[in-house]
This record gives sequence, structure tokens and C-alpha cells, in this order.
Amino acid sequence: MQFIENRTFDEIQVGESAELVRTLGTDDIDLFAVMSGDVNPAHVDPEYARSSLFHGVIAHGMWGGALISTVLGTELPGPGTIYVGQSLAFHRPVAVGDVITVRVTVKSKDPARRHVVLDCCCLNVAGETVISGEAEVIAPAEKIRRPRAELPEVHLHRPGRAYERLMELARPLDPIRTAVVHPCDANSLEGALEARRLGLIEPILVGPVQKILATAAEAGLDLQDVELVDTPHSHAAAERAVRLIREGKAEALMKGALHTDEVMAAVVDHACGLRTERRMSHVFALDVPSYPKPLFVTDAAINIAPDLQTKADIVQNAIDLVRAVGITEPRVAILAAVETVNPKMPSTLDASALCKMADRGQITGGLLEGPLAFDNAVSRHAAAAKHIVSPVAGDADILIAPDLEAGNMIAKQLMYLAGAEAAGIVLGARVPVMLTSRADGPLARAASAALALLFVRSGGQGAIG
Repeated sequence: MQFIENRTFDEIQVGESAELVRTLGTDDIDLFAVMSGDVNPAHVDPEYARSSLFHGVIAHGMWGGALISTVLGTELPGPGTIYVGQSLAFHRPVAVGDVITVRVTVKSKDPARRHVVLDCCCLNVAGETVISGEAEVIAPAEKIRRPRAELPEVHLHRPGRAYERLMELARPLDPIRTAVVHPCDANSLEGALEARRLGLIEPILVGPVQKILATAAEAGLDLQDVELVDTPHSHAAAERAVRLIREGKAEALMKGALHTDEVMAAVVDHACGLRTERRMSHVFALDVPSYPKPLFVTDAAINIAPDLQTKADIVQNAIDLVRAVGITEPRVAILAAVETVNPKMPSTLDASALCKMADRGQITGGLLEGPLAFDNAVSRHAAAAKHIVSPVAGDADILIAPDLEAGNMIAKQLMYLAGAEAAGIVLGARVPVMLTSRADGPLARAASAALALLFVRSGGQGAIG
């Protein structure tokens, strides 16, 4: 156990000093901004900071001041110290990666009041003074030795950070003409218009025109130059949107304010739908705060109890999507409850068969491993503890669930317990279908549109079967 111990007033000697060394990281800047509310762009906006006086992001000045307080409160005088006053002068900026030495030195003592005055300075690796100042404290009279407090873990996450690369890849591409089905509430209409503003889609709003116009007016949204196609109700809107695809007038579908079943009924219609030889499946693209990259989960929305051939299509659909976003050989974890083949567990048999299908070229473009339990798929530590040697284990890009119930539970648990943002599309049809939830915000809808754009422009459309 580690302890912290003070120096009492009587023990402290003039000229005595204490110090700590700290390297400034981006997380330090983000955490200080979150704690203080100081979002000065010089500290948190790299684009602005590049054009500023210092040509890059710098630390908040009081970050260094807080480190001085740390030395006073934990080292000299230490526990029991009461701050009376502090003066600071800021001489040089501190940039990400700078190593700063923080030092306090006793200047004088006042026995009548137990006041101690200390010189304070922060130095960079070149020995240059970054911050200087003077602190006045009341030093403790009694000896204090306490276990060092175990602080809570802090996990910083900027929502949508995992989607930034998708947006960057999509930015230079021409937007895709997208039939937006029944956008008759503010969320779906705003999401479509935001995707348009970002240059991801060119929306065709399909639904009852008067209702769409009323929704736009109520939400303060501008529909100037946006194409509208009038239909009497949501069911007709789905059918008309699919017809626009078949006529070559649109390249993707986006679900609006209607049930998923209505959209998919029109998509899977044998006579007039958008079927291909490939089985359709849904892929979630999750931005999970505790995972270092986007995590793709499938199938959590379409296929209830897929057989082996359906699973092969589900795997191939996911690989094709992930390759479209720039990952040349996606790492695919075929999930089960265990990491060994068990004849009593069909999911483990399917997992091993899928891996062999990949070996024989029946599934292409990805690196498959299975069966893997969830922990072995996403945690290198868990994989190592079970002696699993695999480039996929602990570093998966794609998680293949054994059935819809498991996939849905995995995705929803990551969303509601781990704070994941969720985007996603349906693949295997002639065009991608953006099945956003009516509760999804603009970020999820924009990320889904970026996925669809990248998929279409990569040549991912199928042919009508």
C-alpha cells in the first residue's frame, strides 16, 4: 500500500523543496476542459490552434497551476495544508508531449500563524521557466500519514470519434441520390437534411407531401431545392421509393418515420423488390467508448435463426462493407459461448465451418476466426489468458452473432451500458438500406449515410435477382 505523509510546520526548513514530473497528453487537456468547462479553441480545437500564435494545441495555463497545488497538497507541506494565496505568471506555452517539472521551494516561515511562503515554478525539458509564482499556505501542526487514495478510473470519449474517419473518407465522394421513406417527423427529416448538408446524400423525400411540409415548417427546416414525391401513406411511400431504385433514379434507401417492417416488405418483395442472390442482413457500426476502433456487429435485425449458408452471406456482407470503409482485410470473429468446438453447441460447429469456407474461397476478403467467446474477440488480455493465438482474437473488426437475439443483445448492451453510438445499414439488396431508429439523432443518421455512400461508391451494389 502506498502512503502520503506531510511535513509539519516545525519540520519544514527554509530552502527545502519538492517536485513532480508530468508529461502533457491530449487526455490531460480534454479532462481539464471537461472539469473546468474551459473550451477555449486554443486548447480543444486543433484546426483553430494551427493558425494561432503558438501553431498548435496548448495546455490550459491553470493545468500547470493545478500541478503546483498537487505538490503543495501531497508533498510539501502535504496532507493538512490549507491554501491562503497563490500568484502565477505564465511565460511559455506547454504543448502536447512536453515534459514539465513542477517544483516548490520554501522561502519563509511565520511561526505566529504557521504560514509558509513557497516559490513555485514549472520548467520544461530545456530548463526554461514555463510558470513562476509564489504560494502562501498554513502548514499542518500535526503529523499525518494516510494511505494514498485510490481514485476512480476516468474514460474519456468524444461521441462519434470512431466515425470521423468514415466522414473523412466520404468527404471527396459525390453524394448518393437517396430515397427517404416517409420522413414525417422532425428526427428523420432533420437527419436526412443534415446528411445532405454534409455532402453524403441528395435526398428524395417520398411520402405525403403536405405532412412533410408541415413537419418541416414546425421544425424550422428549409426544403428549398429538395425533391419531393407525393404518396398517400407510409406503405405507398415504401413501394414508391423501391420503384425509384428500380428505375435508376435513386442509389440508396433511408428509413423515415415508419416501421422497419413496412420498408423491408417492399424491399424483399419477390416481384417488385430489391432482392439479389445474396441474403440480406443488417450491420451495426458501433462507436464504443472503450474500444479503439469502430466495431461492426451483425446480424441483429433481419435474420432470426440463420443457417450456415445464410451466415456465410451475413459474413460476406459485413466484410464487403468494412472493406468499403478502408480496412483491406477485416478481422472477423465468429461468436459462440465458448472458444472450442462442441458438438452439442451448433454455433461452434457453424463457426468452424465458416472458417473452413473462408479457407476454400467461399468467403473472401476477410480474416476469420471462430468459435470465439465475446471476451476473446475484443480483449487481448482475455485471449492471452486462454492461450488463444490468433490475429483476430482481441482485435476484431466484425462480430458475427450466432442468431438475431444474441446480436441484438450484444448491440443494445454496448449502446445502453457502454455508451456506444450506433449507425447501420442493411446489405444484400440491390442498394444499401439505412434502417435508422426513429429515436436516432443526427450523428447516427449521418454515420449511416456515410457508410452507404462509401459502400455504393466502392461498387458494392448488387444486381436484382
